[in-house]
Amino acid sequence: MTATENLIQNKPDISISVNQAFGIDTDLHVEGFSNKSEYVPDIDSSYCFDKATTMAILSGFKYNRRVMVQGLHGTGKSTHIEQIAARLNWPCIRVNLDSHISRIDLIGKDAIVLKEGKQVTEFQDGILPWSLQNPTALVFDEYDAGRPDVMFVIQRVLEADGKFTLLDKNRVLKPNPYFRMFATTNTVGLGDTTGLYHGTQQINQGQMDRWNIVTTLNYLNFEQEKQIMLSKVPSFNTQEKQEIIELMIKVADLSRKGLSNGDISTVMSPRTVLTWAQNAEIFDFNYAMAFKLTFLNKCDESERQIISEYYQRCFGDDLSLEQNEFNLT
Repeated sequence: MTATENLIQNKPDISISVNQAFGIDTDLHVEGFSNKSEYVPDIDSSYCFDKATTMAILSGFKYNRRVMVQGLHGTGKSTHIEQIAARLNWPCIRVNLDSHISRIDLIGKDAIVLKEGKQVTEFQDGILPWSLQNPTALVFDEYDAGRPDVMFVIQRVLEADGKFTLLDKNRVLKPNPYFRMFATTNTVGLGDTTGLYHGTQQINQGQMDRWNIVTTLNYLNFEQEKQIMLSKVPSFNTQEKQEIIELMIKVADLSRKGLSNGDISTVMSPRTVLTWAQNAEIFDFNYAMAFKLTFLNKCDESERQIISEYYQRCFGDDLSLEQNEFNLT
């Protein structure tokens, strides 16, 4: 029996306490799998779960709701879904809806295969019909960047019991009872009004209406962000360097406030702070140089003075825009 056949026959067989698995004060239990397949993400034990977002995603798993997670970049939207799936042992497949993903990629196409030593043409299912027939959580990343022809293909299966007509094979596919569908997006389907997310577009409101739950994932609070950084970069687990991590997060907070006030057009996400800390390790803990290479050089030249002031306000050092000397550890 193949791995795919095993997956198709698999179904949730255990009840998982949300309180125990995610640390949320609730009596809710969600079905999960006792056996882990190759499609189940690895558990990140240091991941911090946002309560509201976690409950929204869990409702998708438990009640077969279509859940969209919206938020700024670097908030961990896709990872949030993956880490919940990991704790439920639920197979999870991520598809990035960039401009290269086509209708054929989703639906499938004819391919030449060898059968009994002969080349024959055979239709091979794309990721959508394959996922639809399996107990799988299908996650569409960058949902608001998808091409219109691709989006209309997805629209067919957004309804919980929506059957999928495979015209190429004259087949009507019935969804597996444990097929689940999620999406992550930087906007809420109305297009990008900030200029941060070039390439995104408005989403057909008829399609948006088919998403049962839309939740917003914001940046973590200060203490949560600090703990994540320390778990990801162990070399900062000293009293002196923990203070440096705190300063890094304060710089990031200033950039986030600057963005909301319209002072700057680029923002530091938690991912940026983590990269800054990792780069500081590489460049002999030269925090100023690591900051330039990680974030400042990505910013508009007209805004670099403002962002340099954020750094100076937190670290107390003048960030020379001309200095570019550094050493590798």
